[in-house]
Amino acid sequence: MVALACAVAAVGAVSGAVAALGGGGDDTARPAATASPATVTLPAVPASPSAKPSATRATPRPATPSFAPKPSATPSPSRSAVSAALYRSPDSQVLDWVRAHPDDPRRALIERRIADQPTAVWFTEYDPGAITREVRAVTSVAAGQGRVPVLVPYAIPGRDCGGASQGGAPSTEAYDTWMGNFAAGLGRSPVIVVLEPDAIAQSDCLSESERAARFASLARAGRAIHAADARARVYFDAGHSGWRDAEEMAGLLRAAGAATSGDGVFTNVSNFHRTSDEVAYARRVLKALGGPARLGAVIDTSRNGRGAPPDGQWCDPAGRALGNAPTTHTGEARIDAYLWVKLPGESDGCRGAAGSFTPDYAYDLAR
Repeated sequence: MVALACAVAAVGAVSGAVAALGGGGDDTARPAATASPATVTLPAVPASPSAKPSATRATPRPATPSFAPKPSATPSPSRSAVSAALYRSPDSQVLDWVRAHPDDPRRALIERRIADQPTAVWFTEYDPGAITREVRAVTSVAAGQGRVPVLVPYAIPGRDCGGASQGGAPSTEAYDTWMGNFAAGLGRSPVIVVLEPDAIAQSDCLSESERAARFASLARAGRAIHAADARARVYFDAGHSGWRDAEEMAGLLRAAGAATSGDGVFTNVSNFHRTSDEVAYARRVLKALGGPARLGAVIDTSRNGRGAPPDGQWCDPAGRALGNAPTTHTGEARIDAYLWVKLPGESDGCRGAAGSFTPDYAYDLAR
C-alpha cells in the first residue's frame, strides 16, 4: 500500500453546500445572497492514506482492459469548449467563516484569495429522490447570471475502493438511476461536469467484470448528461501526472467511453502537481486516447502553486500554495479550464477535521 496521491473525499465528515464561487478576474460574480442553492453534502479529504499511489513512487501497471462500452449518442464534434465566466455560489464553508469573523486579521486575505474564487459543487449523497432538485438549485441560479457551474457527481458504487471515501450508490443499476436524475436537473445552459473523481484511475481494486460494469456505467452517465443538456461538457477521470503513465491511462479512459461519451479528461483533483506538469500530461493522455480532436482537458489548480511535496506527503502538507485562479481562458491548447475542484482551506484531516474549513491552513495557502 503506497501513500495517498489523489486525496478526494471522506464523505460525510462535513455537511453544507459546496459552491462554484465566482472566478478570478472577469470570471468572478457575486450572486445575491438570496439566490442560494439547496444544501449539498460536502466532500472531505481522507484522514488516512488509501490505496492511491504516491506522487513520488512508481506504481505497478496492470494490463489495460480490453473491454469497451459500445458508443451511443456520441457528443457532436461541433461542440465547442465552454468559454463563459464561472459561477460563484454564496454557500460554502469559507464564506460562512468570512461572515462569522469580520474582525479576524486573516479574513481579508482569505476572502480575497479564496472565498471570492469559484469552486466546484460536489454531489456525494446517493439520494435519487432529491438529486434533481439539488442540481437544479445550482444550475438555475447560475443560468440566471449567465455563469457556468462546475458540478462533481461522486456516488459511483464501490467508491474509493472501500477506503475513507467509501459509499456511493448500492449498485450499478441504482447509480444509473441516480445519474439520470442528476442529468434531469441540468437545464439547457452550459455546465462543466467533473465525472466521478478517481473512478477510472483508481479501479485496480475491482475485478475485471466489476471494472467493465463501472466503465460502462460511466459511459452511460456521459450520454445521459449530453442527452439532457446539449451544452454540458463532461470530463472523465485521468488521475494526475504522478500516477499512471499517459498510454495506460488512455487505455482505461477508452474502455470507459471517454472519447465517445465525454468531452475530455480532468486531472489533479485534490492534488498538488504543478500546472505545467498537468498540462503536458493531459496532452499526452489526449494524444494517446486519439480522436476526436474536440476532446480537451480541465485541471484542478486549487493547491498546486508550489507543486507536490518532494516527500510524497498528501495530508495538508506544509509549504503549498494556491495555484492558477479558476478560469475558462487558459491560453493553452486543448486545456479548456483551470478549476478549483478541491476547495482550498478544507483540511485533509491533519490541520483540522477531515473536510472542515481550517482558517490557519487557508491563510498559509493564500499567503
